Formats: sequence, C-alpha cells, structure tokens
Amino acid sequence: MLDAYKKCIEACYLCAAACDNCAASCLEEEHLEMMRGCIRLDMQCANICRLAAQFMALNSDSAKELCRLCADICQKCGDECAKHKHDHCQECSKACHYCAEQCRQMAA
Repeated sequence: MLDAYKKCIEACYLCAAACDNCAASCLEEEHLEMMRGCIRLDMQCANICRLAAQFMALNSDSAKELCRLCADICQKCGDECAKHKHDHCQECSKACHYCAEQCRQMAA
C-alpha cells in the first residue's frame, strides 16, 4: 500500500464499517420509515468507500476522481446521519465526515 494513500484507505474502511453497522442498526429502529434515507445512503457510502480504498490500493489512475465522488457521498451520508439521535447514526456521521475530509485531501 502506498504511504500517500494509507490514511485515506484506513478512513474509507472505517467509514464503510460504520455505515454497515448504521444500516443494520437502523433496520432495528422503531420508526423504520424515518430511517429509510439513512439506510439508503449508508449502503451507497459503504460501497463507494470500499471501492475507493481498492482503487487507491491498486494505485489506479482513477483513484483521485473516485475519491472526489466518495467525498461527496460521504458528506451526504454524514449529513443525513447527523439528523438522527441514535448513537449508531452519530458515530456513522463522524466517520463519514472524517472520510470525506480525507478523500478531499487525497483528491486535491
């Protein structure tokens, strides 16, 4: 793994795990209808994070472009999760916002 990508790859994998946990936890919440948007974004974010990490690990020419997209999706997911009081949503929001920041730096 290239040292330049290490911090961003780690942020992506941590974010993906937080999003997977958040989506699974949201499915257990009482007001499932209210959590629908959160779950949808969690799934999208987890997938783009894993893909971005893979592209960085492969030293792909498209890694920076993918990191820009990943940052946008992480930001949206983090903003949505921040609206919900559940601990899993708050933890996910922090992981998403941190990942967005790391991906923006990587893409710069």
